[in-house]
Amino acid sequence: MGAAAAALDDTLAALADPNRRRVVDLLAQRPRAAGELARALEISPPAMSRHLKTLRACGLVEESHPEFDARVRIYALRPEPMVHLLRWLEESERLWSLQLAAFKEHIEREG
Repeated sequence: MGAAAAALDDTLAALADPNRRRVVDLLAQRPRAAGELARALEISPPAMSRHLKTLRACGLVEESHPEFDARVRIYALRPEPMVHLLRWLEESERLWSLQLAAFKEHIEREG
């Protein structure tokens, strides 16, 4: 398996969890602090930390520290993993469209 396929697998595995998808939805609006994300999802800070660790590991999010307080972590989306996911989905859609068109043509010939 190539690096791109492994990265796609990691992205899909991370997005399989509904809480992590909700984090991605929130971060799509704007960067947020971990505590703000935990409150929005109504989960404990340790649980949010685990979700953010998974999202960071697959490259979906990145963290930064504001100058005013290095203890605060701000999370933001990284577009690259989503670009790879969209390319994969587009290719899958193209292949399915070709298969369905061929199937339709076959049925029309037989009918």
